[in-house]
Amino acid sequence: MKFILGKKLEMSHLYNEAGQQVPVTVVQAGPCVVTQIKNKQTDSYDAVQIAFIEKRKVTRPEAGHMKKAGEKVYRYLREFVLKNANGEALTVGNEIKADIFNAGEKIKVVGTSKGKGFQGVVKRHKFAGGRASHGNKDQERHSGSVGAKGIAHVFKGTRMGGRMGGDQITISNLSIVKVDPEKNLLYIKGSIPGSRNTLVKIIAA
Repeated sequence: MKFILGKKLEMSHLYNEAGQQVPVTVVQAGPCVVTQIKNKQTDSYDAVQIAFIEKRKVTRPEAGHMKKAGEKVYRYLREFVLKNANGEALTVGNEIKADIFNAGEKIKVVGTSKGKGFQGVVKRHKFAGGRASHGNKDQERHSGSVGAKGIAHVFKGTRMGGRMGGDQITISNLSIVKVDPEKNLLYIKGSIPGSRNTLVKIIAA
């Protein structure tokens, strides 16, 4: 099982052997450091915890947790559950870089979508809205009725305006177009969730 943490940088394009333009997302993948190994004997499940991007200001618990992995302290800690217990090859302090992936390999990317703030039903739920003529006033983007009079309350789950975006999104069957091991860059075909400089999890299919 291959996995790594990365930072979404930007969208760009490359050209394949046929001269066709391929849209890609550039991701700085690693280097990541293994900070903890979990197993069924001590934690009831198998997992590997890795860290990404150093930070300066740290708390004593953070420094103590990462002490076994080295003197550096990291900003992001994420855990990857192992299904086949194949994390035995990894030990605390090991470094994971972008060169573990190969061009053409299928991957799954997990990220956080862009936050849109508070939005109405037209943008959030694709409501059509009201008509803009024939006696209608200031109702073009309203939701309309939210329940019957006899029930006298609004059912839970009724689609209304509210916070939009900022959700965890998983996209599968993406492919790696190019790997730059010197700069730890992955060029992933298509777009991935999140804005620039956001954290993403990359897992081999």
